[in-house]
Amino acid sequence: MRGQFTGWPQQAMDVLWELQGEPSHATRERCRLDRERLIRQPMIALLGEVADTDPRYEDFSVWHYRTDSWWWQHQGAVIRLGRKIEIGLRFDLDGLRIQGAWWYPDRGQVDTFRKAVASEGSGRELSAIVGDLRKKGYDISGDVMKRVPRGYPTDHSRVDLLRHRSLIAARPLGCEEWLHTPEAVDRVLSAAADLDALLMWLVRNVRHAT
Repeated sequence: MRGQFTGWPQQAMDVLWELQGEPSHATRERCRLDRERLIRQPMIALLGEVADTDPRYEDFSVWHYRTDSWWWQHQGAVIRLGRKIEIGLRFDLDGLRIQGAWWYPDRGQVDTFRKAVASEGSGRELSAIVGDLRKKGYDISGDVMKRVPRGYPTDHSRVDLLRHRSLIAARPLGCEEWLHTPEAVDRVLSAAADLDALLMWLVRNVRHAT
């Protein structure tokens, strides 16, 4: 049911400013309750609405702060779509960022990924998906080998993809006024739709590897 997320309050940015640099233990404790209320809880509400829209997005987690100051300055969350395949969100002073990722692969997933990339049907499909995401402004990255993996020709038409041991498509969504309104839900859903072809390709082709 829509309506639980109303946006990150403007005061959320004030809290993040206080936590910049290397905030002392006293500063963190002073900000703890405000950070929970103004930053983390809105992220939970946002992902709750995203999950209400599409049940595929129901398995999500919103991180706590841990001990490293970075985690206090950046509010992270993930939506799990398959084994090691997920949508990641991050809210901080730069605004909201989204990524679709297959990373920290399980044993066997990299070999399975490469076989799918080398196959004409699935490989051409992934190449087209990645090209389309680049056109939409997504940065394509991951753990990439310097050399072509053993067993594949150095002149393979998808050699750049074969060198990947993880695959991430990411872009900033911005830091405009919509962050402080319910419109942020629609921005996330639109970006998730951009990433859907990539993530579903990964779910079909690497999820079950062991």
